[in-house]
Amino acid sequence: MKSLVGQLSQYAAYHRDRRNIATHLVGIPMIVLGIEALLSRPSVTVHGLTVSVALASTVATAAFYFALDRRYGAVMAAVLGVSLWFGECVAARSTGTWLLGSGGLFLGGWVVQFVGHGFEGKKPAFVDDLVGLLIGPLFVVAEVGFALGLRSDVREAIESRVGPTHLRATRRTTVS
Repeated sequence: MKSLVGQLSQYAAYHRDRRNIATHLVGIPMIVLGIEALLSRPSVTVHGLTVSVALASTVATAAFYFALDRRYGAVMAAVLGVSLWFGECVAARSTGTWLLGSGGLFLGGWVVQFVGHGFEGKKPAFVDDLVGLLIGPLFVVAEVGFALGLRSDVREAIESRVGPTHLRATRRTTVS
């Protein structure tokens, strides 16, 4: 398995435009909440204990993050725990509300993502590596941490591999 910096650098290579990163700060949480809600109703019973697919996938995903980095793993476990709680609240609603709410979050999040990739001019990272679907939420947490001045060692290691973020100026043509 790639290291934390390796995973984040590979993902960051597709996300250097700050406008794209900003859309990810909105779109990825929407997608995560939508997935947690969608997966909160289906369940399996194991030894008399009913476990939702959302809970099982949350535990597995948190374990993946912990394997990459304990500190990020702890933060991601907390974020996923809150997302799971939200998803269970949505899943407790009527079937129509559950499907519209979770589906709306999921699809709306992807629309926001693709707008961001329009700014970037690059395809999403998961097109080349499906692990990017798991790294996206970690990328959002890392970017928020970087903005707060946390884990500068990780930010510097990523930037040494893929360069700093930027804000591309839009081209303007003037008519004389």
